[in-house]
Amino acid sequence: MRTIFLTVAALALGAKAWGHHSFAAVYLEDQEVTIEGRLVQFLWRNPHTLVHVMVEQDDGSNVRYVVEWGSATQLGATGVSRETLRPGDHVVINGNPGRNAEDNRVRLLNFLRPSDGLTWGLRPDEVFD
Repeated sequence: MRTIFLTVAALALGAKAWGHHSFAAVYLEDQEVTIEGRLVQFLWRNPHTLVHVMVEQDDGSNVRYVVEWGSATQLGATGVSRETLRPGDHVVINGNPGRNAEDNRVRLLNFLRPSDGLTWGLRPDEVFD
């Protein structure tokens, strides 16, 4: 009985872990987009940090994008902290678009803050999974 329980638990937890890390289920990993706008919120957390960016459209309207980044733990190891980005920062973000375009989601590959030239994602150690 114990063996059955442990087997079921391992399968259930393994499936959850695999599903969580399956970016291909949410993002088009073979495509890249660039968004440029004003950072409105930086959520420093695990399992993934989120960057909310307001992007002005050609017609003058604004669209809020949710950009998924690495965990606070992973980013901390590359020198990023909860103080690195602030609301109001102008940012240029390159990443994989979400499978559903109406969700306005992007998986961050790299970014630039033009005001001081800060970048992330250009060095080999600046990746997340």
